[in-house]
Amino acid sequence: MIPVIALIGRPNVGKSTLFNVFTRSRDAIVANEPGLTRDRQYGVGERSDKTFIVIDTGGLSGEKQDLDDLMARQTRLAIEEADEILFIVDAQQGLTSGDQLIADLVRKSGKSCHVVVNKVDGSNPEQAQADFFALGFEHLHLVSAAHRKGTGILLDKLLQAYASQPATEDTGAGPLVAVIGRPNVGKSTLINRLVGEERVVAFDQPGTTRDTISVPFERH
Repeated sequence: MIPVIALIGRPNVGKSTLFNVFTRSRDAIVANEPGLTRDRQYGVGERSDKTFIVIDTGGLSGEKQDLDDLMARQTRLAIEEADEILFIVDAQQGLTSGDQLIADLVRKSGKSCHVVVNKVDGSNPEQAQADFFALGFEHLHLVSAAHRKGTGILLDKLLQAYASQPATEDTGAGPLVAVIGRPNVGKSTLINRLVGEERVVAFDQPGTTRDTISVPFERH
């Protein structure tokens, strides 16, 4: 079995940076601006002789606005699909009420969860993790995703319970279709209709989609 790892957390805690580190890609947009990621972004990673699937998600802000609700739904779908959850928190900001709300969501899922304390650069390790023990999760890891510090050790611990599974070759049998157009003309809605699920966030606001999202699917 190839494990599925979901990255969740508040906006701007480093989920997309960690996604790019795990997948050795630049598929997820990274910038010092909260709320860039809105759709589920899937990627494949390898560590030693083990393969895994990683899902990047939008930040959970806890707000009740329409777009935030749609992004939260995408995160809940990722949690449902995941075998392992990496709950990313920010060492520089410390524990927040938003982190507590996300912790409650994870506990309700019953899934295996590892708390990842990101942005520990220049921090005292004991101080960086002290606040987050209050979340009540057994597994807690210190990393700096931007500098790839601690990310390899994190993956080794996460994948140790899974059997070796080399990646299978992509046959590339199907056509690649790009959906393009001006903002707010219905590209995301069209994709959702084609694949038959809420795969990407569709909202009546220009510029909702930021990342280039790959959506494999089959028909007949």
